[in-house]
Amino acid sequence: MILTEAIILAGGMGTRLKSVVKEIPKPMAPINERPFLEYLLDHLIKNGIERAIFSVGFKSNIIADHFGDNYQNCELVYVYENEPLGTGGAIKEALKSVNGEHVLVTNGDSLFITDIQNQFVFHQNHDADVTLGLKSMIDFDRYGTVMVDNNSRIHDFREKETVSKGLINGGVYIFNVEGFTSIDFPQKFSIENNYFQTHTKKCKFFGYQSDGYFLDIGIPDDFAKAQKEFLRLN
Repeated sequence: MILTEAIILAGGMGTRLKSVVKEIPKPMAPINERPFLEYLLDHLIKNGIERAIFSVGFKSNIIADHFGDNYQNCELVYVYENEPLGTGGAIKEALKSVNGEHVLVTNGDSLFITDIQNQFVFHQNHDADVTLGLKSMIDFDRYGTVMVDNNSRIHDFREKETVSKGLINGGVYIFNVEGFTSIDFPQKFSIENNYFQTHTKKCKFFGYQSDGYFLDIGIPDDFAKAQKEFLRLN
C-alpha cells in the first residue's frame, strides 16, 4: 500500500513577499521562470502522488488556469475558500475531497525533500494520528521547535525563539483522515495552534526526521535563495 493523495495548502496571499512578488498567490511565485508549485508537484509525483487537492483562496484562478485538472498525469482537484479559514479550516474542507484513509498535507510555499513513502510506512507502523516531517537545523529563530521523545512521539511544540540546534516542523504531514475528522473543530482555525499544540497529549503525533533539502520561500531573502538553489535540485 502506498500513499497516492496529497492536499496542497495554496491559499496564501504572500504578504511578506509583496515587495518582490505582486498580484499572484505566493505558491505561484516564479523560481527561474517556473511557478514554485511546479517544483513541489514534481517532487510529490516523483514520490508516488497521483492525485493532488489544491486548497486555494487568493486569486485562485491563476493556479487553476495554469494547471487545469492534470499535471504530469497527476489528477488535480480544487477546493475553494470563499473566505480565509486558517490552515486548519482549509485542511478540514479539503479532506472532504480525499478518497483514502490517509493523506499527505503540505504547505504550498515550502519545499521539503523527504521520502514520502518511507514517511507513510513510519506513520502506519506507529499508528499515528499525524506524522510530521521534521528537519534538524542549527542557529535559527524563524521557526518553532518540535520536541520528541525516544520513540519519536511529539510531546511539545515550542514557540519561536533563538535555538542553537533543534527540530523544526517542515510542513509535510501525513494525516489519518478519520482521526482528524472525528474531532469537532470550528470552521476557521489554525492547525498549528488549535490541533497540534492543544491536542499533543490527547492525540498520537509522531515526528519523522529527514535530512532532505528544505526551503520556505515566505520571505524575500529565501525567495532569492531559491533562484540559485533550485537550479541544483534534481
